Amino acid sequence: MHRYRIKFYIDLSRSGVSPFYKRLGFIFLGATLVSLSLQLFLVKNHVIDGGIIGISILLAHITQQEIGLFLLILNTPFFLLAYTFLGKRFLLLSLFAILILSFETYLLDSLPVITSNPVLVIVLGGISLGLGVGITIRFGGCFDGTEVLAIMLSKRSSFSIGQIILLFNVLIFGSSIFIFGLSEAVFSLATFLIAFRTIDLSIQVN
Repeated sequence: MHRYRIKFYIDLSRSGVSPFYKRLGFIFLGATLVSLSLQLFLVKNHVIDGGIIGISILLAHITQQEIGLFLLILNTPFFLLAYTFLGKRFLLLSLFAILILSFETYLLDSLPVITSNPVLVIVLGGISLGLGVGITIRFGGCFDGTEVLAIMLSKRSSFSIGQIILLFNVLIFGSSIFIFGLSEAVFSLATFLIAFRTIDLSIQVN
């Protein structure tokens, strides 16, 4: 089932089934949802995402630099891998996604968080994050190098994209304990559990 969905996604990303401008529009929407999740719910509450985004949040906190800078630098080798194995269109759409995400996180950086209530942060932040990532994957791009690996591995296993990404993030969430604390790491994991389930659901929608 998961394998079929990913095969459909890869075929769609290399065909003319969906107009290119439509893909860009949905990917823009996905990037906006992710940036809203990061800047209005997660980052300032010390709740991280997984993958390259999570590592970027940790590095941005340590160095006091913009998250977008690390997103671009750390994702570069994975995007080269994407070009080799998933094609030029996937690379272009992914670059568009990460550029929009980097720009929007910069624009939203000065805004205060909507809430610091842990339950609302976890639920609303997780749903917005997962929906944005899922929409972007569904329409042929991604934000994160670990998503590239997850897409490739999901084609060769019975695991879904969300399940593979979750496995990648165990070490990242563990590392956040030493930077933000145990409770924040637990909140991050709970947020991601909601996000990765939302990713799968948004990819399944026909």
